Amino acid sequence: MKTLFMRFAAGAAFLAAAVSAQAGETLDRVMEKKAMVVATNSGWPPQSYLDDNNEMVGFDIDVSREIAKRLGVEVSFDTPDWQTLTGGRWQGRYDLGVGSVTPTKARAQVIDFVGIYYYSPYVYVVHKDSEAKSVNDLNGKVIGVETATTSEDFINRRLEIDAPGLPPVEYKLETGEIRTFADSMLPFDDLRLGAGVRLDAVIAPEQTAMNAIKNGYPVKILEGEYAFREPLVVIAEKVDPEWTAKVGGIIEEMKKDGTLGQLTTKWYGKDYSAD
Repeated sequence: MKTLFMRFAAGAAFLAAAVSAQAGETLDRVMEKKAMVVATNSGWPPQSYLDDNNEMVGFDIDVSREIAKRLGVEVSFDTPDWQTLTGGRWQGRYDLGVGSVTPTKARAQVIDFVGIYYYSPYVYVVHKDSEAKSVNDLNGKVIGVETATTSEDFINRRLEIDAPGLPPVEYKLETGEIRTFADSMLPFDDLRLGAGVRLDAVIAPEQTAMNAIKNGYPVKILEGEYAFREPLVVIAEKVDPEWTAKVGGIIEEMKKDGTLGQLTTKWYGKDYSAD
């Protein structure tokens, strides 16, 4: 009995020490190194992408740089696959994720939601010669979405956004076939071939669709019919509440002083920072 108690006490002490060692782990590492690593995307314009000089640019990149500036640290970027970025268990490889991530109930189990930094409406996009006028005209059609994203969850009727105050997701579309793509622009590459050639429509963030149109893709947005509207969050590994609170406070400051509104307007032509 005594030996068992001593083992239990030793185990409890070890656990307490481990928890104590984790407290402030990310915050301490970032502030000591004066540098942080942000996980993001490299092929999702205008959120984040490589420019002609092979440098990371975009809205999420500017947000990351502003967070780093307010922390007084340098920032570098890593571009893991989407499942790794949103799956948590980073083991210290990244300090933040700034990749326009939707807070879903499944993700809440494995990552911390640091703070909502903007909102994104998802739209139905068709070829410019499409005769579709409303979402009802897309029933039974071939729809393209990026894989492992909320657009895929939406089209499969399994989207569960974990944010207070949002109305429930409405499912109006009865698809004929769903085609998934590994990159945000690949469905647009198929859609540009013509109405119904490979796809009848794409479901994507309004910002991505507007960027495709800006870059000459012969597509258009079905007016007045959002698929759904989602909040986007900065994320962190579930190891350091102090770090989550610190960066969350910075995001709130960026909302209040208008910085996020300015950045969304810069990259999207519209203020998406307000709920």
